[in-house]
Amino acid sequence: MVEACASPYRVPFDGTFKRAKAATTPPKNAPDEAECKLRLAVRVQELDDLQRKLYADNHHALLLIFQAMDAAGKDSTIRAVMSGVNPAGCQVYSFKTPSEEELDHDFLWRTTRCLPERGRIGIFNRSYYEEVLVVRVHPDYLARQRLPELPAQDKLWKQRHDSIREHEAHLARNGTVVLKFWLNVSREEQRRRFLARIEEPRKNWKFSVADVRERNHWKEYMAAYEETLNATSRPWAPWYAIPADDKLYTRLCVAEIIVETLKALKLDYPKTSEAGQIALREMRTLLE
Repeated sequence: MVEACASPYRVPFDGTFKRAKAATTPPKNAPDEAECKLRLAVRVQELDDLQRKLYADNHHALLLIFQAMDAAGKDSTIRAVMSGVNPAGCQVYSFKTPSEEELDHDFLWRTTRCLPERGRIGIFNRSYYEEVLVVRVHPDYLARQRLPELPAQDKLWKQRHDSIREHEAHLARNGTVVLKFWLNVSREEQRRRFLARIEEPRKNWKFSVADVRERNHWKEYMAAYEETLNATSRPWAPWYAIPADDKLYTRLCVAEIIVETLKALKLDYPKTSEAGQIALREMRTLLE
């Protein structure tokens, strides 16, 4: 298993993460806008090269999971960070309200079907973590899941955390590198972004009354995130709580973590055997 990339935003593995202490804004010594853009461009280019090697090496897959409150910038972060990657080597899935077919299976089923193959990058824009976040804040959603037994809710969330840890450990043992990003936007910045969606005609389509109503459950969501990140951040599947009030800085942080993690795999293009070299020379002779 690849070692979790060091970062000031990596959630500890010992259960000591405190959401209230997690930054939503860049530190004072953060790069300015111009420097962020420059460094992001470099990382995007590096990621393009590493994705090619990941595909050619064909021994690992990379799974990127993004979770956040609404308007935290998940879509724009994915778009900016992955802008240089060959679309053939990358796949993005957004998981919204489960369908009836999905509800007829366990809560990991619908995402398991979408896991990336070896050599590819898979991106989950929301994921199975919705089952311990949204469903926890709105436990009435459990009625549609038709569970054969419904334990006390504290026990249920613990069971689901256990299932998630075991699932991610299984993936890691079999070559899937799992990186999880919580884009930590402040309630005030979310308010400003919602207002922008109302005031700017080109953003009206993004606005949802339901998203605004969810703000009434902010404290419950923050408590659910804190417990979930503590329960499931592990060396083989780390969480990173990324400040999300500044979108450029958010994108740079995410790109740097992805690139450094892939570098740790020491990827390279496959070496051609001696027999293969002979065959290549023969083919060159035929083509000349």
